[in-house]
Amino acid sequence: MRVGGAKPRTVGYNGEVHQGPIPRFAHGAIEYLAGALFIAAPFLLSFDSDSATAVSIVVGVLVLAIAASTEGPTSLVNQLPLGAHVVLDYVLVALLIGSPFIFGFSGEGPPTIFFIALGVAHLMVTIGTRFEKGGSDAAREH
Repeated sequence: MRVGGAKPRTVGYNGEVHQGPIPRFAHGAIEYLAGALFIAAPFLLSFDSDSATAVSIVVGVLVLAIAASTEGPTSLVNQLPLGAHVVLDYVLVALLIGSPFIFGFSGEGPPTIFFIALGVAHLMVTIGTRFEKGGSDAAREH
């Protein structure tokens, strides 16, 4: 079934990666914005929990580092293979959604909502990203 002229693809055991409507360039730009947001959130949302503050800043720095080092159109150093980035995206989703419970700040509303909401949003962005090399993304890489 074709939607909007795009050929739908799914995750499979043959090594294919899901191909959604979000270009890799947009995915990278979103990650840079998300990294900055994680660093700023404890101050913008007045997190009371020291652990929520620390986790948010560490996650922000990690997201920026991963975005800057992954092979692709928004990379600064092209060191991390795309497949590893996709796996790290899904690990990050699990970490974000679980953080309030793992790090003990689930009783504080703002950081709990923030982490779970951004975890779900990151899952949606990752599922919706067109990770294949080719087309206009490949042209920007060279």
